[in-house]
Amino acid sequence: MRILVVEDDVALAAQIQHALQAAGFVVDVEHDGEAAAFAGSVEAYDAAVLDLGLPRKDGLTVLRDWREADRHWPVLVLTARNRWSDKLAGFNAGADDYLTKPFMLEEVVLRLRAMLRRVSGSGSAVLRAGGLEYDVAAGRFVWQGQGLQLTAQEHKILAYFMHHPGQLLTRTAISEHVYARDLDPDSNTLDVLIGRIRRKLGAPDLLVTERGQGFRLKVD
Repeated sequence: MRILVVEDDVALAAQIQHALQAAGFVVDVEHDGEAAAFAGSVEAYDAAVLDLGLPRKDGLTVLRDWREADRHWPVLVLTARNRWSDKLAGFNAGADDYLTKPFMLEEVVLRLRAMLRRVSGSGSAVLRAGGLEYDVAAGRFVWQGQGLQLTAQEHKILAYFMHHPGQLLTRTAISEHVYARDLDPDSNTLDVLIGRIRRKLGAPDLLVTERGQGFRLKVD
């Protein structure tokens, strides 16, 4: 899953990026409001972590810009402001959750995962497709009762499918959501990774190839 982190404190942004990457997310980082507004308008993200006190354009304006441009992925607002009026302004601008500084990095990960579960239509911390289960909070896959060992890239790809069960996912969409924006893997690399996931599952029909279109995670 691809996350945009917008934080003008470079050290804090790096800490958040490291924590999210360790949790299996692909992370892009911006440090000012104008760059963030532009990135959100041209890139495909699954969620964003947005500080309100940004240079060049404040976070509330950035959030309104995203929403007006029909960018409806969930947004976790980070801020040093703890008054209810500030929180209300954030929610009215389109925020999905609100975290006041200082905070634990683990809480950022947990809140992002909770927002993504809601977007996927599942209130449960465990997503299921046939005999495959994905514990979102723990970041762990179970296939037919047994733990599934995946590489980092395989994990990101399968997690993206689990958050979009039954949906047709194009190669472009998968690449955008599982690779950093400075990487441009060719389609053969993606085919190889999906082939490896199928072999580890021992169920080639679970990930269906839609010829000329993309892939689909089969659900009962």
